[in-house]
Formats: sequence, C-alpha cells, structure tokens
Amino acid sequence: MKNSLRTLKGVGEKTEQLFQKIGIFTTDDLLHYYPRDYDAYDPPVDIASLEEGAVRSVRGAVTSGIYINQVKNMQVVTVTVADASGKLPIVWFNSPYLRSTLKRGSVFIFHGKLIKKQGRLQMEHPEIFTPAAYDGIQNSLQPVYSLTAGLSNKTIVKLVRLVLKDQSLMEEYLPENIRKNFGLAGLDYAVRTIHFPPNREELLIARKRLVFDEFLLFILAVQLLKEKTETAKNAFPMKKTWTTERIIENLPYSLTGAQLNAWHEIERDLSGRPLMSRLIQGDVGSGKTILAFLAMVMAAENGCQAALMVPTEVLARQHFEAFRKLIEEQGLSCRPVLLTGSCTAKEKREIYAKISAHEADIIIGTHALIQESVAYHRLGLVITDEQHRFGVKQREALTTMGNPPHVLVMSATPIPRTLAIILYGDLDISVIDQLPARRLPIKNCVVGTSYRPKAYSFIERQVREGRQAYVICPMVEESEGLDAENVLDYTKKLKGILPPDISISYLHGKMKPKEKNKVMEDFASGKIQILVSTTVVEVGVNVPNATVMMVENAERFGLAQLHQLRGRVGRGQYQSYCIFMQGNDVKETSKRLEILNKSNDGFYIAGEDLKLRGPGDLFGIRQSGIMEFKIGDIYNDADVLKASSEAAAEILASDSGLTLPLHRKLKEKLTEHMKDNLENLGI
Repeated sequence: MKNSLRTLKGVGEKTEQLFQKIGIFTTDDLLHYYPRDYDAYDPPVDIASLEEGAVRSVRGAVTSGIYINQVKNMQVVTVTVADASGKLPIVWFNSPYLRSTLKRGSVFIFHGKLIKKQGRLQMEHPEIFTPAAYDGIQNSLQPVYSLTAGLSNKTIVKLVRLVLKDQSLMEEYLPENIRKNFGLAGLDYAVRTIHFPPNREELLIARKRLVFDEFLLFILAVQLLKEKTETAKNAFPMKKTWTTERIIENLPYSLTGAQLNAWHEIERDLSGRPLMSRLIQGDVGSGKTILAFLAMVMAAENGCQAALMVPTEVLARQHFEAFRKLIEEQGLSCRPVLLTGSCTAKEKREIYAKISAHEADIIIGTHALIQESVAYHRLGLVITDEQHRFGVKQREALTTMGNPPHVLVMSATPIPRTLAIILYGDLDISVIDQLPARRLPIKNCVVGTSYRPKAYSFIERQVREGRQAYVICPMVEESEGLDAENVLDYTKKLKGILPPDISISYLHGKMKPKEKNKVMEDFASGKIQILVSTTVVEVGVNVPNATVMMVENAERFGLAQLHQLRGRVGRGQYQSYCIFMQGNDVKETSKRLEILNKSNDGFYIAGEDLKLRGPGDLFGIRQSGIMEFKIGDIYNDADVLKASSEAAAEILASDSGLTLPLHRKLKEKLTEHMKDNLENLGI
C-alpha cells in the first residue's frame, strides 16, 4: 500500500520533507525503512562488570549530590551512583531538571553507554527508570533508526506503529513450498517483527525472511538478465590481434601470471561465438586497468567502438590521460574521447558527433556515457567497474541498432569465490590473485585513541616529506545517539591541531558533484595535503603520492570495506602506512582488526572475516558497499545468500518464465522490484 506520508496523522509539509531526505516518500517506504540497530533492555548488571563501549543497564543508589557545571554553552550534570560491587559517575547534558528527581539514597535503573574519560569509566546521558518501570520493558528490543537533523527516533517509531495498525495483512508472494523448505516466516510477521521484536530470537527469524527475499529477488533478476544475454546474437565477432601482443611485450613492466591468464580469457571471449559477459575480480593494485585497455585496443582493431565507464570524473580523466600516454608510447592508431557531466554543451555536441560518425573508437567517461543524446556507431565492448553493473535498462541504452555489446565488469571487492558466483551469476569470473612485484606492501597498525597525538605527528612528518594523507570518519556530521567521529567536526579539530600551512579539506557524499570533483582534483594534484572523508573515497581516484590512510572508529566498518579503503594508498613508489584507530576496547573488535594488521590479501581477509561471523551477529557492521541491499549483507548473511540461490535455482528449474499460478505473485513482486530497485542495487 503506497499511500502518501501526508495521510498519516501528525505529518505536515515540514515532516514530509525530512522523511524525503532519507528516501521515504510513501507509507510502504516507511515500512521497509528497517531499524539500523536495537536498544536491548537486558537485566541490570553489576557496576564492577562494566566495560568501555558497551550499552548496559545498572541498578544503583544515588550516593552523591548533583553537580551542575557550565561548559561553554552546555550544562553538564554529574552524579555518582553505587551498588554492592562499586561506584559509577554518570553525566547528562543540558538536563538541570534532574536535580528534583535524583535525590541522595533513591534507587534507579540507568541505561546508557559506557565511555572512558581520564582513565575512568563513566556512563553518559543514560535513560532513567524506576525499578518497576524497567521491569515493564526488561528483555525487550526497541528500534533505533538512521536519522537526519530535525527527525527524531520517536517520530519514526510513532509513525511506523500507526502504519502497522492500519495496514491490512501484507500479501504473501513466496510459494508455500519455498517457505517450508527454507524455514521462512510469513511476510506480514517478518515486517511487523523487524520493527518491534518481542525478543532477539523472533528478531532473527524475521530478519532471515527479509534478507532471504532481498537476495532471492536480486538473484532472480540476475538470472533473467543472463538468459537475455545468452540468447542475444553476437553482432561483434572479433579476431585476435598482434597489436595487443606487441603492447604486452613493450610495457615497462611484466604482467603477472594471473594478469596473463585473465587476459587470455578476455581475448578468448571476445573472439568466441557468444557475447562476452565477464567479471575481472582483483585486489586494489592488481593491474586490472591495463587489461581493460588491452580489451579496448582489441575492439578498436576489429573496427568496433569500446566504452569504459567509471564512477568519478577525476578517475575518468586519469584513465583518459593514461590511455593517451599508452597510445603515444606504443604508436597506436586508436582515437579516444573523454565524456563527463562537466563537459560544456559545445564540447558534448562535438564529442557526440565524433562518436556517431565513428571518428572516436575509445570512449572513456562517467554515467554521461549512457545519456540518451549519445548515439554510438558500432559499440562492441562496454567496460564498467562494480559500481556500474548494468541492468536491462542500461544495457538497452548501450545497444547499437538493437545489438547488445560484449560486457566486462571490473571489481576490487574481495568476495570469496563461492559468493561471487552467486552474486555475479550472469558473468564468467576471472580472478587476479597476484600483486605486481614492484608494489611495496603497506605497513599496518591497529591502535587505540590514545595513539592519536603520535598519529598526527607521523602524518605531519609525511606531509613535510612531500606526501599526502587520508583520514576516514564514519559520519558526515554529528548524529543523535551515535558516538563516532564525523567529517565536519574532525576537519575543524585537525586544522586546530596541525600547523596552519598544512592544507586540510573534507569530502563527503552529500556534497554536490561539482564540489566533490573539485576536492578530488585538488587532492590528486597535491593542493590538498590531508583529506578528511567518509568512505566515498573507496572508489574514485589514483593518488600515488598519498602514503597514509588513517581510519577513525575502524570498528564501525566491515573488514572488506577497510581493505578497500587501505587500497587508496600504496599506489606509488613510496612506503605507505595504514592506521586503524579503534574507538572501543571490545576484544572481538580487536580480533577482527588484527586480521587486517596481519595481511594485505583481500581474499584471505574476506574469508577470515566470514569465519568470525555467526548467523546471530546481526548488529555488526555493514560489510559490503557494492550491493546496496536494505537489510542483507553478503558477508554477515552468506548462509542466507546461498539458501536463496538454491531457492532461485529450484524455482527457475520448474518454471523458467515464472508463468505457473503459484509463481504469479512472485513474478509481480519481481517486476516491481526490478522497476524500483535494479539501478539502486547496481545490477
């Protein structure tokens, strides 16, 4: 039921706009805006057993008076509570009214996060309950949603309850035999329970169903895409060419054995009878770009056009310059053009004319390559990175006179092969599992926040030697209820700590594309020496001069993502370093981060990370940025991913076109899903 949010009591224009900022336009969107976490009201624990970083409940008697200090423009309220095992200082901000509540000797349950200040544990801004009130919510899980400034968790909770109260039962679309075979809950139960779970067990049951559905619809969409590709006629048959062999021989370095194997597979595909649909999977720095260049040269030598599409303008420009250099060095006859969103209208018209007249045979750019205005003459090969996997719509935009091109996808995400086969079901897979010998291994360290001053001194020394550094924060700006570093405040703080002659700037996903490009260009050219950023730099730009990657709150990122971020450094001739700053002292976190400390091999890291995670570890970190699922995560939910793959195979084996009556509702859901989400999911 896709009603406007304005149909809900209490939602006016202002509230509606706030919801739209987080992608919620209808009541259906709201129901599928799942909590990012849950507040667990577990039984109170002894003060002596508390540890930093945990959210706990303690039962304590107030043993001190209330102290109110003015710090800048904020009132800080402090009180000490105690139980038989010890004492605990508790702090609130801007809550002077507590003076009348917290009388010496009175007993309350305090529920909040433990932090360490000056070597002592304290609880910060907890909720306060009488013992009787706490009994009423003990063992329950309360949803915590991702917010935007001006929108509170209470507002979302209230409106979700309203929708669930009025919502008739959600229509089941999975066949009963699939639900039974894979032990899945009903859809209505799952959606209601994911928002308001009575306990952890039921939450896991609900979540499994929603994750399963998300993966199943994704896999079915991929399989239908594969079927379409396999039946498509190859209008661009190619022959092997000596030019590519000559380039390989004349390169200033030798290709690794893994690169050569992958190249021979690409060459075989391009000269074979069916259309190529191949994924090159290789760690950051493994040398995928040269293979893309070779494939484009082979296409051009065969009278075809080749397009290389990347996520950022800066990277597109870098690839274009690198390809032009290759043309000059090797004396090639290729004619490349660069097409990005920031080209002027006049430049675009000239480039479009060259493309349609086949005066350009190599087209490098961003998503501007698939705009309606671009008319290709004989586009035989499309190369993209994983951020731009093509759905049916995009592939149709890139067909020449109805003829689909060969497709090559490049991925630097270290996904274990068993999962990659499922996720990239429409593609054959080549793996580059060797790094070029000329690369210096990155030196890693996992440290606590007390190491920060040393880290800043080290970064300053690197900058003085002419190098550059990245600092990664998990958030753009300060957020209610999240104790983590944010880009905007951190940039100010760093400017106050480091000398003023060091150029520091920031980058985040909420900036306008032009602003982002300007910052990336200034960093690539060395005008910015330290870049404070969110994970938007995970894909983007090659800066061989950057030698330090420092990640704040490293515990908030998945290992695969941390490995991707680390790959931004170590790309030049200088020794590079990665500093993982752990914001808590939790042993499990240290164990996970230690895997990164020991190895620079992305596939090993991904495999080890899978071993560490159990099916109940759902409050963990989102691992995978490549497939933006709402709730599923390919690492945390690897078992569910495999199960949904089996289910998809079972369904398609019995009914490849989903025409049977028992699959009618599933087909309707899949059609709706493909229409709404295909581009978002990155297929």
